[in-house]
Amino acid sequence: MKESKKYEIDLTAKAAFHNHVDFCVGTGRMGLALQKEYQDQLRLVQEEIGFKHIRGHGLFTDDMAIYQEYEDENGKRCVEYNYTYLDLVMDSYVQLGLRPFLELGFMPDKLSSGEQTIFYWKGNTTPPKDYEAWCGLVRATLSHLMERYGEEEVVKWPIEVWNEPNLPGFWKGADMKEYFRLFGDTFRAVKALDKRFRVGGPAICGVQDELWIREFLNFCEGEDIPLDFVTRHHYTTEFPEPVGHYGYAELSNAEDGFCNLQSTRDIIDSFERYRGLEIHITEFNTSYIPNCPLHDTNQNAAYIAHQLSRLGDVNESYSYWTFGDIFEERGVPFTPFHGGFGLVANGCIPKPTFWTFKFYKDLDGECVLKSEDLVVLRTKEGGYQGIAWNAGRERTDRELALSLSLPVCGAGEYVLVTKTVDEQTCNPLRLWHDLGEPSSLSEGQKKLLRESARPLVSSSRLKASCEKLELVLEVKEFGVIYFELKPVETVSDRGYDYDRVMRR
Repeated sequence: MKESKKYEIDLTAKAAFHNHVDFCVGTGRMGLALQKEYQDQLRLVQEEIGFKHIRGHGLFTDDMAIYQEYEDENGKRCVEYNYTYLDLVMDSYVQLGLRPFLELGFMPDKLSSGEQTIFYWKGNTTPPKDYEAWCGLVRATLSHLMERYGEEEVVKWPIEVWNEPNLPGFWKGADMKEYFRLFGDTFRAVKALDKRFRVGGPAICGVQDELWIREFLNFCEGEDIPLDFVTRHHYTTEFPEPVGHYGYAELSNAEDGFCNLQSTRDIIDSFERYRGLEIHITEFNTSYIPNCPLHDTNQNAAYIAHQLSRLGDVNESYSYWTFGDIFEERGVPFTPFHGGFGLVANGCIPKPTFWTFKFYKDLDGECVLKSEDLVVLRTKEGGYQGIAWNAGRERTDRELALSLSLPVCGAGEYVLVTKTVDEQTCNPLRLWHDLGEPSSLSEGQKKLLRESARPLVSSSRLKASCEKLELVLEVKEFGVIYFELKPVETVSDRGYDYDRVMRR
């Protein structure tokens, strides 16, 4: 089935498009940054895309070993801090041009008020037994970072208090009152250290999100807290069906998700004090489980392309969860393609969604068109850039032909460069399946899969007619195409004849 759409753009065209794709990306817990494969994947992401911030769990969990207690010779409990691993992790981020978006959590075991934990790595999710000691830990850690990397630098690192306290697994009993205490005490402790720090919350996800946002702002207003930003999460699949090691989830209606995001904006703007306050989506993806095969597919890449065109409408940033597949919430995965959250599969193999982010990062210009399947920008050089996608919640065999009529100055020649990611051109998952779905990849298989995981680059020459350029983008189902259109003038070397070379 082929569907055709036509878009006529004039010189006065403008469209609202806020592209904050590179502000932040998610990571598995911080302790994983000590692994080589983690660093290799992060380096690849930074070389090709280049994010500004990175956010993940586990800053204060026991594998980072920051919080320590001991008894002195008189039996008195004493506290000390160990920054050995913290320095290694933060050094690696800074060297790759990343600023942490610091999520404060989870609870060190010796500071916890209970034994409730979450995930394979047992992050403690109970309140502190001693709020003064918790605030001391926060202040001491930030002070250490300021001493190591400079005050002027570290105060630019956003700070988020906890993760998803509206879910009982992440915060004991989803106790709203107790979380508000944690937030208030932590906010004041951070601001007392340096008022330039920007602190936000409540990092909620899904359940009773409107109630939590409203009550959080009521609390902040009542406590006279000059909140810097609001954080929340955004996932877009239905409940998964568990089968073996995997969870199969259907995509939800994208419009429902955008409406839910708008509700957060509306609630914040209903408070005079907080009207217009920044919203940071500190996690988003399609599925919220790290074993959903959808994440590895071209379908995911196309759906996310649509998301990225609109997430900036009411949000200051939106952090994809996560950059890579070194990730252990449900244990160590069995295979390289296991439905992990990451943009990169283990073996440093970019997934199709990786290129969706790369394409958005490369956009630079003034937006002249934004539709449900296309964004187009006019560049300073008089050309155009854009991204087209063919997204769908289920397979329908729909192919999309997008016809564009673009105004240009003069009647010269233009070069059209396209980069295509679809199931035929850039699909390492299919190759892995055809290879027999090996759980342990050889070096040769890794190399082959990386070769299959790159976009198809094509080019052609177009001539303007009546100061218009006409082009058609053929987007296969679940495909994503990046295109650039630039004025070009051929200046051949003496004696070189391309047509003769090609025997035309």
